[in-house]
Amino acid sequence: MQYIARIVLGVALFAGPVVSGEVRAEGPVLHPNAAVPGSTLSITGKGFGPYKSTKFNQVTFQGVPALIQRWEADLIEVRVPSQAANGPVDVIIGKKHVKAGSFTRLQPAIHSLSPAEAEPGTILEITGEHFGNTAGPRDPNTIFGVNSVAVGDVTVRVRKWRDDKIEVELPGNVQSGDVVVRMASSDPLPDGSCCAPVKQVVSNSMAVKVLASVRVDPTSGPVGTKVVLFGKGFGATRNPEDGVLFGGHLATVSQWTDTTVVVHVPLDAQTGPVVMKRNGQERAIGTYTVQTPQATGLTPTEAPIGTLLKITGENFGFYSEAGSTPFNYIDFSLSENTVEIGGVQAIVYRWGHDRIDVWVPFSAKSGPVVVKRAANAPKPDGTCCADKKVLETQVGNFTLVTPKIDSYSPNTGGLDEVVTIKGSGFGKFLKTAEPSKVITDSVYARVAPELGENVSRTEVLFNGVGAIVQSWTDTEIKVKIPHRHSYGVGKLGEFNPDLTSGPLVVRRGSWDLLPDGSCCTPKKWVTLEAGTFTIQPTGLPDASYWRNPNPDNSHFH
Repeated sequence: MQYIARIVLGVALFAGPVVSGEVRAEGPVLHPNAAVPGSTLSITGKGFGPYKSTKFNQVTFQGVPALIQRWEADLIEVRVPSQAANGPVDVIIGKKHVKAGSFTRLQPAIHSLSPAEAEPGTILEITGEHFGNTAGPRDPNTIFGVNSVAVGDVTVRVRKWRDDKIEVELPGNVQSGDVVVRMASSDPLPDGSCCAPVKQVVSNSMAVKVLASVRVDPTSGPVGTKVVLFGKGFGATRNPEDGVLFGGHLATVSQWTDTTVVVHVPLDAQTGPVVMKRNGQERAIGTYTVQTPQATGLTPTEAPIGTLLKITGENFGFYSEAGSTPFNYIDFSLSENTVEIGGVQAIVYRWGHDRIDVWVPFSAKSGPVVVKRAANAPKPDGTCCADKKVLETQVGNFTLVTPKIDSYSPNTGGLDEVVTIKGSGFGKFLKTAEPSKVITDSVYARVAPELGENVSRTEVLFNGVGAIVQSWTDTEIKVKIPHRHSYGVGKLGEFNPDLTSGPLVVRRGSWDLLPDGSCCTPKKWVTLEAGTFTIQPTGLPDASYWRNPNPDNSHFH
């Protein structure tokens, strides 16, 4: 009987007599000998012979056929079937059975989840055992199936897969539910060919709570900054113990709805986590960086009133963030964020994160330029305010210049002649089309406000009539003598019979803020009189022109 067995197989594979059609193998090794369904096992040995067909070559787990992936004379690879049970693994070659060893079926198990509460987009770490070394092919349509993780009824994206640890990313459509690990198996069809529909072995379940995502905007800025929390489930009303903390310091709450919370970064805020307190529970929703305003430049450092002063730096924040209001536009007309020049509040023209432009007011004085940013500390219940202060940023020193006229030439001339005025401290020419102020009550008006005469801040007048400026520097102004009637022109309630002679005046204008901090008083002027100027009747047509403008067509030849 031993001789017949050797002839059939062609190799000395068996040692011992044939008993009831079975032969005991010498040396086949099963690796690994314990695994979850769907795993690939290898059987090493000698004399397995060539692969002929699904009927002739088989591997069974306690009688359950497995899908054969590879068959060589010394190596067989199979997939553990979904119905595999603890017990022997047999290699079947025709009518011969070879014992390949004993197999133990493993069950995937979840031991812990971290974090147990998480927002969509969070990486969830699943710790356990028997997950296998890989999730399988990337193509979910592969015939061998893909291991996966489900949260509730949503299959989530796998970032990392190890036998004892899996990392997945929670998608935006996920909701609170049970986390399970699903191991895909690949079983053969009844005839042994590939493949039966994929079945899954499911681990134990463990619950995860998915929190509604919260967006913090912005995530950095100086104290006093309005910060908006966007999300859902905050609650329609706020309880006194509910609030938001920046680095452990409570913020003033301006608005609290189910989807939006508006707070102000408090005076004592520190860089660190943003924590929301709600119904006695705390939740970290982001990180906020508290920035300190810093000034790096001041231009110009010497100038007359009405000059546009440019302050450069960083972290100035936004102008419309003062007080404790929920919306920025509420603070446009009257902001507690200010700039002072020599102790006098300037008129804000533009306020950006890295640049502030202000008009030098009429009452400005020489002295330090200081940017003041308002902030507050809330009462214990989160309402405004237990304390109000300003964060002062020193910019530099400004010297107020008083314009002075030294001379002008000529002192008489005809139409369109150029008059040169020399002196000092004239400052820069301000275009008449330039808006006088931006941050006003009408900033959100659908129609821009009329500028009127309150726009011009640099002008030269010939007996009350504006001249056309040809050039304007700090030391010299050149203007053209204006075209004007020499008799019978005047303002309402005024009349000058002779307008050809009168004062030559240089003016600079500016405003002051009103006592309540809003903009602005009527324009006030610094007026310099150069002297008397007489407009000569030169450059006009000959007097006969008015009597006979077109002699060719006249009836008086």
